[in-house]
Amino acid sequence: MKNTTKRATVPALEEILYKPIKVLDHGFVRVIDYMGDDSAVVQAARVSYGRGTKKSLQDKGLINYLMRHRHTTPFEMCDIKFHIKLPIFIARQWIRHRTASVNEYSARYSILSNEFYLPDRENLTPQSSTNKQGRSSEALPEDIALRVLSTIKEDSLRCYKNYVAMMNQDEEGNIIDEDNVGITRELARINLTLNHYTEWYWKINLHNLLHFLALRADSHAQYEIRVYAEVMLDIVKAWVPFVYEAFIEHRKNGANISKTGLEIVRKMVKGEKVDQESSGVSKREWDELMTILS
Repeated sequence: MKNTTKRATVPALEEILYKPIKVLDHGFVRVIDYMGDDSAVVQAARVSYGRGTKKSLQDKGLINYLMRHRHTTPFEMCDIKFHIKLPIFIARQWIRHRTASVNEYSARYSILSNEFYLPDRENLTPQSSTNKQGRSSEALPEDIALRVLSTIKEDSLRCYKNYVAMMNQDEEGNIIDEDNVGITRELARINLTLNHYTEWYWKINLHNLLHFLALRADSHAQYEIRVYAEVMLDIVKAWVPFVYEAFIEHRKNGANISKTGLEIVRKMVKGEKVDQESSGVSKREWDELMTILS
């Protein structure tokens, strides 16, 4: 049976609707539903004039203006709902973005499957000496990397084995030992490692999604959440291509410079010599500004 609708639909997004896009080793991102398109953004901005012009170049120009001047509510007129499978430690980082509606798989009511994230060897690196939150660019020696991977795998398998043993139930909920009584699922789960997978439905408007992507699709974001963000960025490109182009131009690949930073740039343009010591900014701010200008 063919479904018909009077709502705006996006053929490129319809093509991938309900289809899981693989992320990491066992994860995925799947679009479940969406509302609105590029035209919904411009219609909201032009509400005083009804539907307004339909010319795509004018629509594109308006969206660029809205993005450039950091307007928000027109982008809130579009919504999207994802089904996402991700490691628990990434879910705990992700949930800090409190502008979405979330419903997560419950390990109180259901038994988690024996699927856990095992990093690729090239993604195992030492702690950065300059970034307390991040990785170094150096690779671990092969013997150390293999030992770390072995430890992660062994710990994950052992903890899951103890998890089902404490419940006295396997993944399908079958009783393992008829002579024993297991503990409740909500307690047994506390023994699991953070690399086990969870799932959730995550619904968010376009404005807040773009804020999420500006942070999590950035090169400074943790690799494991960044790969999810990059997949979602491609989905935004298919869904609202004009908004995507404006976002890339003005947010993702743009730069935010402080008042003092602008004064430094103006002096440089005039040919004046400026160094960090005389600039009035910290070394970190100076380095960031030089990176933007390089």
